[in-house]
Amino acid sequence: MRSRLDRLGFDARFGALVAALALIWLALAWATDGVFLSPRNLYNLSIQTCVTAIAACGMVYLIVARQIDLSVGSLMAFTGMLVAWTQTNWLGSAGAMGWLVSIGVGLLAGLIVGAFQGWWVAYRGVPAFVVTLAGYLMWRGAAFLVADGQTLAPLADAYQRLGGGQDGSLGPAWSWGLGVAGVAALAAQTVAKRRSRARYGARLAPLWADALKLAVSGGALLAFVAVVCAYPDPGSDAGAGKGLGLPVLVLLVVALWLDVVARRTRFGRHVWALGGNPEAALLAGLPTRRLLLQLFMLMGGLSAVAAVITTARLGSGTHSIGQMAELYVIAATVIGGTSLSGGSGSIAGAIVGALLIQTLDNGMVLLDVASAKRQIFIGMILIAAVWFDGLYNRGARR
Repeated sequence: MRSRLDRLGFDARFGALVAALALIWLALAWATDGVFLSPRNLYNLSIQTCVTAIAACGMVYLIVARQIDLSVGSLMAFTGMLVAWTQTNWLGSAGAMGWLVSIGVGLLAGLIVGAFQGWWVAYRGVPAFVVTLAGYLMWRGAAFLVADGQTLAPLADAYQRLGGGQDGSLGPAWSWGLGVAGVAALAAQTVAKRRSRARYGARLAPLWADALKLAVSGGALLAFVAVVCAYPDPGSDAGAGKGLGLPVLVLLVVALWLDVVARRTRFGRHVWALGGNPEAALLAGLPTRRLLLQLFMLMGGLSAVAAVITTARLGSGTHSIGQMAELYVIAATVIGGTSLSGGSGSIAGAIVGALLIQTLDNGMVLLDVASAKRQIFIGMILIAAVWFDGLYNRGARR
């Protein structure tokens, strides 16, 4: 069955993930009497997914290279507190450009922390599990010390828009424009791929299969735009829809950038080669130590981006943000098809995995499931995902 789908150009694992997500959505729509599929809830779900998905995009690179980062949530708290402290205690939240400088401070801190952890892993040979587990404790403590455990507020109004709240969306016109442009880009990519494969004499998938994939992906994109545009913006006197939230736009930029890097650049090819066979990569002369350092810096930077969206959404900085984030990020990455044995993974899969994780969490909140029970369920999902990853890899080797 899998080989037949491969001949048609379908990714069996990704398709199964999307099908499972669709079934979960239908089940939650039935269980919540349609509340789950309401424009308001789907808009909020898209914002909630962005934080996990942005960090998961970086985790794909790390796990592909046979590494891991357990300090994501603590690093989010630390960098988020630095951003908030910069606004409230140094530059002032009322400054026209102060919030931009504060974002730069947070990103710089994330890169420095990532470089620190990457140095221990790459140049001192300390396992990533140990280094980032120590970081899990260190950066959470550092986040507390930034303001002695106090909540920092208020943050700049312009900054809070990045959280997708009031005035934090593109509006219907820009949203529809991006949606149509996205469908056009998907169509152009499909045509270019077919022409390239035909030029080099590679086997082509049936035209109807590519057309079906384009119709499904393009239709899903336009349907999502229609739903978020149907959610009335409370800040609009005319009752216009909110459209795509700014966090969704940030996620789109991050995902496209990292996908292009993975597919089209030397750095991406080196990372996948390192994960596929570390010894062969070293013997081939790849700069494996530098690659590992850069990967942890990437993870640190993306953790800071996730922290910016989180603090902007809350309108304040608190040392408690990012709790359990590492579990959600790793679960999303593995569920999305990134193999824990390294060498295999995709950005699109991680985003769908993040959406699935947040869907389950959001649905359980709507069903009034206790927080402790939600954590147990998400943990079981992670175990099941790792188990399935092992089964899938063993099946692929046969």
